[in-house]
Amino acid sequence: MLKLQRIVKDYQAGDTTVHALRGVSLQFRESEFVAILGHSGCGKTTLLNIIGGLDHYTSGDLIINGKSTKDFSDADWDSYRNHSIGFVFQSYNLVRELTGYENMVLPLMLDKRKPDEAYLNRLIDILGIRERLDHLPGAMSGGQQQRFAIARALANKPEILFADEPTGNLDGQAGRLVVDLLRELNRELGVTLVLVTHDLGVAEQAERILHLTDGKIVRDSGEAAI
Repeated sequence: MLKLQRIVKDYQAGDTTVHALRGVSLQFRESEFVAILGHSGCGKTTLLNIIGGLDHYTSGDLIINGKSTKDFSDADWDSYRNHSIGFVFQSYNLVRELTGYENMVLPLMLDKRKPDEAYLNRLIDILGIRERLDHLPGAMSGGQQQRFAIARALANKPEILFADEPTGNLDGQAGRLVVDLLRELNRELGVTLVLVTHDLGVAEQAERILHLTDGKIVRDSGEAAI
């Protein structure tokens, strides 16, 4: 699984150094549901991007399944992103010209992998999207689009699902439904779920909450269990 050791991430903004992450150390356990909670600008998305292989840390170490990533090649990172993780974003990022089903299997097609239809059918039923498989995104509600985005993120059977403010563009009822579905997928599939949010009500649905302030973990509700 994932382990972070004193992760630092600095950005240069003109003559100013921005300290986005300040020595973050933590680990994620298999099949747990973790929420990273904090205000805008505290470093939540930066942390998610680093553990998701979308950005690189300045110092420290990210250990994946017991292996340090300090010397990871581009091919190593590509393999990690394509096979081990899935990402759900606030903006659904569906391709407007493709149907729901085509959007769902797009990552598999790009990686030249054959879809596991039995597994995909299980996802479709859990997410309740069977009646929208042939619809284009423009003919779907925001909640339906987000459910297809979740299905796409899980189509490659990842070990970890990252969700960055997945309810940000949804009203209260649709947002609660999406969180309920994510929690059900976490239980049914055994996938580790790491969700970033600024909403305490959303974070409280998780079994473990990490409170991030100014690039530091200031509280970890599951720390004693590690």
